[in-house]
Amino acid sequence: MTVATPDGDPVLDVTEATVTLGGRRIWSDVTARVDAASFAAILGPNGVGKSTLLKAILGLQPLTSGAIRVLGEPPGAANRRIGYLPQRRTFDASVRIRGLDVVRLGLDGDRWGLALPARSRGAWRRVHELVDLVDAGAYAHRPIGELSGGEQQRLLIAQALAQRPRLLLLDEPLDSLDLPAQGSVAALIARICTDQRVAVVMVAHDVNPILPYLDQVIYLADGQAAAGTPRDVITTETLSRLYQTPIEVLTTSDGRLVVVGGPEAPAHHGSRHP
Repeated sequence: MTVATPDGDPVLDVTEATVTLGGRRIWSDVTARVDAASFAAILGPNGVGKSTLLKAILGLQPLTSGAIRVLGEPPGAANRRIGYLPQRRTFDASVRIRGLDVVRLGLDGDRWGLALPARSRGAWRRVHELVDLVDAGAYAHRPIGELSGGEQQRLLIAQALAQRPRLLLLDEPLDSLDLPAQGSVAALIARICTDQRVAVVMVAHDVNPILPYLDQVIYLADGQAAAGTPRDVITTETLSRLYQTPIEVLTTSDGRLVVVGGPEAPAHHGSRHP
């Protein structure tokens, strides 16, 4: 899959990448390219190394073979231009820090000491821009621990966008959200991708909330990978090849995908919530 940045280079270029951990091949021969304002998802059952691929993009997991280029540089070299939201980052109800302050951590959370007044004013302007961008103005002044999972995720996405990244990496941001919140946050991510010209690579357990917005997918299963458009990859033929067992992909009357079969039935393409 290929999408080009304004200067003609892909935001993310993965070529025949392989990772082995503890003598076990996690995945091999992953090849994918993602451009500016493109929305890509990393899919597959639990334990296949979806988060490992994000870590490899960030330079936190060395490759056994192959190559990754991120914004034209080796993994890790361009991390200041990448926004990253880790998996299952939620706040306990007792946490009293305001949503606004959580967003501001994306700007200067790595610094010690008091900011200069001019710098502080500029930072707060940026914080309020980000809060408006994610439609969180109604609750950003409240303690983050009091907010719903969907509201917390909006503010964490705002934090990840604080440094105006060219690439946004999201590790299961819809996990544990109810269906309305999944749809709302998925639509927000798609809007940011288009309006802010940010490439998004998102690990997902259920493809359905993001399916209408996806440009491409990287599907990992049984140590193998397939990349392309959702229509090309999430098919009976492709998934049967990856799992090396009969798989059936069904489309419901409302357009949702249901994947049936396999050693671990990949029901993550159906709803995880009643």
